[in-house]
Amino acid sequence: MQAPDSAGGGYYSTLDADSEHEEGKFYVWDRDQITRIVSPEEYAIIAPYYGLTQAPNFEQKFWNLEVVTSLAALAQNAGISLDEAQKRFESAHNKLFAARELRIRPGRDEKILVSWNGLMIKGMAHAGRIFAQAAWIQSTQNAVDFIRTTLWKNNRLIATYKDGKAHLNAYLDDYVFLLDGLLELMQTEFRLIDLEFAVALADVLIDQFEDKEMGGFFFTSHDHEQLIHRPKSAYDNATPAGNGVAAIVLQRLGLILGELRYIQAAERVVSLFYPDMLAQPNVYCSLLVAFEEMVNPPQVVILRGTSSDMAQWQSELQHRFPQILIFSLSAELINLPLSLSKAIPTGESVNTVNAWVCQATRCMPEINNLQELLQVCEVQGRMTSLL
Repeated sequence: MQAPDSAGGGYYSTLDADSEHEEGKFYVWDRDQITRIVSPEEYAIIAPYYGLTQAPNFEQKFWNLEVVTSLAALAQNAGISLDEAQKRFESAHNKLFAARELRIRPGRDEKILVSWNGLMIKGMAHAGRIFAQAAWIQSTQNAVDFIRTTLWKNNRLIATYKDGKAHLNAYLDDYVFLLDGLLELMQTEFRLIDLEFAVALADVLIDQFEDKEMGGFFFTSHDHEQLIHRPKSAYDNATPAGNGVAAIVLQRLGLILGELRYIQAAERVVSLFYPDMLAQPNVYCSLLVAFEEMVNPPQVVILRGTSSDMAQWQSELQHRFPQILIFSLSAELINLPLSLSKAIPTGESVNTVNAWVCQATRCMPEINNLQELLQVCEVQGRMTSLL
């Protein structure tokens, strides 16, 4: 789903569900197909593993392969070692994959949309951090770099790109979804250029999309072509509402940078739609997230030090406290905003990482012991939950 580097590196839009005029044909299997490809010993492992021993799960006659048990349990039931079960599974898996590669692939829509790329960037950055997958993180950075170099012109976003052509003024969702992705990516691998890009997007968002009288953000910019109706998207659909995500990202960016202008814009969004949220909260989930973070701002932890040591600290923190926003800033970074410009460990001290725990716009004194940091975060979290 990602364009090659020669084509930019952004993420394509969609894959068709069908191929050869049949929905799911590229992906689904029947038992006879599989038994012709793998050995009986391999089938004995993958059949229960992928649910082939159960009723078909696609149109009552095919199987869309789903993991329904563990290899460890299958190895025990078969009386073989886990290593042997793993070998049989991998052999069967490779054979099935090779066979599927011979099928006619579904069509692919190769438009690159900024809004959908923003959603993908957030998911890939988060997954890359949690699973420590450098290739996923690099993939995310490639997409961001493509958007910044190709679809960011004269300090404005362009919404779509295909076959070398970028066009259409970007919409609210383009700005806020991309900003959300950048905030996630900066927690995964901080780059100053991403922060600068995020600030530029936030400034355009407020200057060009905010309703200066009522609050909230229009779907189109002030200099967009005149429309019969200029909507403000507030309730969530298949994707989160632009106003809900705007409130979340502006508030978080405001907390990180100590920028009240962003925080106040977020507050105006929630204030505008608060009566609607009370009347029908189930369709305003993203706005509810923003409201919750206004009442109880998330903890922000800033780490400074060597990358290898900070990685261990960040791993421990995100495992114990997934709700915390963590920014690992290497010693080589300079020209940081004042709110992030923290002291780097120096001298002969055994500590190689300094940490600051911040709540709202205030930071506690630096901490240079991981266990103390974990304890402080736990205590602060308990205090916040009681408010």
